[in-house]
Amino acid sequence: MNKQELIASVADTADISRGDASKAVEAVFTTIEGALKKGDEVRLVGFGTFSTAERKASTGRNPRTGEPMEIKASNQPKFKAGKGLKDAVN
Repeated sequence: MNKQELIASVADTADISRGDASKAVEAVFTTIEGALKKGDEVRLVGFGTFSTAERKASTGRNPRTGEPMEIKASNQPKFKAGKGLKDAVN
């Protein structure tokens, strides 16, 4: 399912227009993104938890030349599925 299919499904399920569903989906994504940027975690009970994990700087290799290169430290988004989501899938 891609983003447009998600918007269409939300519109059908909630019985709202696609424009309103698009605004709602975008608002959810923007809110989660903003919370993660601040270092907060977003916990949706029964669904899962969005958080960030710090990745330390490391030394890697350039695949073309084989030369060592520095990989910068960064924050990576992370999602851990909740029990309700796991049970629904299995």
